[in-house]
Amino acid sequence: MSSTVSTTPSSTLIDSKWDLVLSNAIVKTGLGFGAGVLASVLVFRRRSFPVWIGVGFGLGRAYAEGDSIFRSSGLREIKA
Repeated sequence: MSSTVSTTPSSTLIDSKWDLVLSNAIVKTGLGFGAGVLASVLVFRRRSFPVWIGVGFGLGRAYAEGDSIFRSSGLREIKA
């Protein structure tokens, strides 16, 4: 006896929002890291604080966008 589990539209919506938020966090953090490394090498004589500042800005921006994604209603923002 096998039971099939069907997903409801609300769980599909939450799953797609989580996918978007997590991929957004990875991309934003990576961009912040890259910008921090570049600034560290070119401007700050290989100090580490620009890297951490860049990662912090990336995570903060990802958190802000994730918060707005979860507060929005509907799938319109995800498909855009």
